[in-house]
Amino acid sequence: MYKITTIPGDGIGQEVMNPTLEILETINAQFDFIPQEAGAECYKKYGTNLPEKTIQSCKESDSTLFGAVTSIPEQKSAIVTLRKELDLYINQRPIKSYTNPDIDFTIIRENSEGLYSHIEEDYGDEAIAIRKITYKGSERICKYAFEYATKTKQEKVTAAHKANVLPLTDGVFKRSFYKEAEKYPHIKANDFYIDAMAMYLITNPAQFDVIVTTNLFGDILSDQGGGLLGSLGLIPSANISKDNGLFEPVHGSAPDIAGQNKANPIAMILSGCLMLEFLGIQKEAEKIQQTIETVIKEGKIKTPDMGGNNNTQEICDEILRKL
Repeated sequence: MYKITTIPGDGIGQEVMNPTLEILETINAQFDFIPQEAGAECYKKYGTNLPEKTIQSCKESDSTLFGAVTSIPEQKSAIVTLRKELDLYINQRPIKSYTNPDIDFTIIRENSEGLYSHIEEDYGDEAIAIRKITYKGSERICKYAFEYATKTKQEKVTAAHKANVLPLTDGVFKRSFYKEAEKYPHIKANDFYIDAMAMYLITNPAQFDVIVTTNLFGDILSDQGGGLLGSLGLIPSANISKDNGLFEPVHGSAPDIAGQNKANPIAMILSGCLMLEFLGIQKEAEKIQQTIETVIKEGKIKTPDMGGNNNTQEICDEILRKL
């Protein structure tokens, strides 16, 4: 029996979580889903967007499924806090088109440092944010990128940075990258400045296999990947460490379409597949992924973000029918 904390969150979070749980319950695995709260609605009830009870449940579970939360200006980000509390220093975001073979790469994003370190100071007429980059953080994320490339039989790992403008912080990251690259002579290693990388993702995405980068840069490139696919509703993500994992869609809570039953659940379902892989339930993960690929290629059932008129549940029902 796997203990899975589920955090639907706000907006469309609940709407994409329910179909995912419905699909996961059909496979040959035993799950104990433990619902917990986080986000804006949680804040209204408890005065915090992330109760200690939720954090503890995530720590005690085999993994966590996270929907989406609405940010609150006076509160630290719930998802960033969970990443830190669980030491989920790896953020893995596969960008894969099922209709264009040129778009198939994975972003490995450092998940615990950078400008997401919550080190800010307000001096009245100015505010300062500190970008924290460490050798430890850089080395372990670069090592994971090369290990991932080896495991998935990828040929190249590309680092994205801005060491020409940030020679100290991104200098640490770039040196760590090439130090790790020496240990993997079978993998080609190269690097680009982040602005050039943004351009090359548009003009020649086929050249990339695995991209490794710092926290903020990885977040931005992931949304650019959503642009390449035509929708953020198709991109899953895994937040992982050696002992724990949290799995979430890349998209946000989308309050503008909440309650309308037209959110795309595919990113959340694929995040569930990443969770299955993390738990070692590989065959079932592949079966669901292949089914989603079939549904997308057929193009008969599509939510509005994919150019169709179907609703959230209809996508889920079509996947279940083919499973």
